[in-house]
Amino acid sequence: MSGMDVQAYLDRIGYAGVPRVDLATLTELHRRHLRAIPYESLDVLLGAPPGLDPAAAYDKIVRRGRGGWCYEMNGLLAAMLRAIGFQVTEMAGAVLRVERGAITLGNHLLLRVDLDRPYLADTGFGDGMIEPVPMTPGAYHRGGFDFRVETLGDEGWMRFHNHAHGGAAYYDFQNRPADPNQLLATSRWLSHSPDSIFTQTALAFRHGEGEVVSLVGRTLNYIRPGGRSSRLIATEREFVEILRREFGLDLAEAARLWPAICVKHEQLFGETAAS
Repeated sequence: MSGMDVQAYLDRIGYAGVPRVDLATLTELHRRHLRAIPYESLDVLLGAPPGLDPAAAYDKIVRRGRGGWCYEMNGLLAAMLRAIGFQVTEMAGAVLRVERGAITLGNHLLLRVDLDRPYLADTGFGDGMIEPVPMTPGAYHRGGFDFRVETLGDEGWMRFHNHAHGGAAYYDFQNRPADPNQLLATSRWLSHSPDSIFTQTALAFRHGEGEVVSLVGRTLNYIRPGGRSSRLIATEREFVEILRREFGLDLAEAARLWPAICVKHEQLFGETAAS
């Protein structure tokens, strides 16, 4: 916790009052974190790929007003929850493990928080759940969206199913602490490999009241329980303004990413295709 101030984090997410070690506090922190802090991976494209250090995530997100990807978002949340007194375990996720195989192991970081029973807390899955859910098989309704936790039965794997309009359909995980070396190796692959989606295009997500706003390449999406609406971003100037208005990111330097984003968007989705 060296250099990390819990009160500054609470101020960053707009939490008032004294946090307690209970489900109500965990739920409120989780919700406010996602509404105040965007998921974003722009540093990968800007040539400053992030690591796994929670103190670095704190500096970036709390002090400098940025967002982060799963390792930063959940790494910061874990550090703050522990400082408050929660019992937290970092676990490794594997997004789309069936389709993509072993390369997915550790491509996601999620949290187990133990209270009256274990809960899944996850502020790093983009358009995923806005509030924690029990780490128990079943269906859960959060923020207008439906999610599901399933036991797979092979080597202790479980699966978190995203809602019907989410970008990634699911991730698998095992109920055990993450291997830091595996997380480090996979995060480096994600931030450097030309085959990683994070090196290919811009990604950002922000939770609002009853919706999630997402940016994928040059497509802006509004995801609601009833479906998804999308439109193409037309210009470099509009791209920078959307980052500021929709995601709270004041990043003039992101303008230099625009030409490559346009080229890659056409390769990935087609010239006029929405994501």
